[in-house]
Amino acid sequence: MLVRQCAGGVVFYGEKVFLLQNDKGEWVLPKGVIRSGKISNEVAVTRVRYEGGVDAKIISSAGETSYEFFSYSRRSPVCNQINWFVMEALRPEFSINRMEGFQDGGFIPIKDALEKITYSQDRALVSYAYRKYQEYLDEISQSEEVVGN
Repeated sequence: MLVRQCAGGVVFYGEKVFLLQNDKGEWVLPKGVIRSGKISNEVAVTRVRYEGGVDAKIISSAGETSYEFFSYSRRSPVCNQINWFVMEALRPEFSINRMEGFQDGGFIPIKDALEKITYSQDRALVSYAYRKYQEYLDEISQSEEVVGN
């Protein structure tokens, strides 16, 4: 079995998360294979920009997931192991990379996104990452209050 190391981003802007609809109609998160000596956080930022046209910064790690599938082109099973990052979009603008086969996407309210996401593993990841994002926002808010006093 081919095992591929990947990285991706769970990107938030306010109360919304960024999702893509792939060529199979599945609602997924931006991610990609780690190649040529790159490190996972670089790949996550790059893939978010490449697949969705979103400029985002990393807030924290969101953990790892993995899944297996059969690659017809390789005639072999493949396991993708993905290192995820909680990210915050710098702006709400996006541009779906249709050349990569994405049909739709954008920043979707959390509740709607959790219903739309195709895979339960991704739904759990978004829920977890959203809690981490909220903690980050709370920390920022508290530190601004301290500075303001």
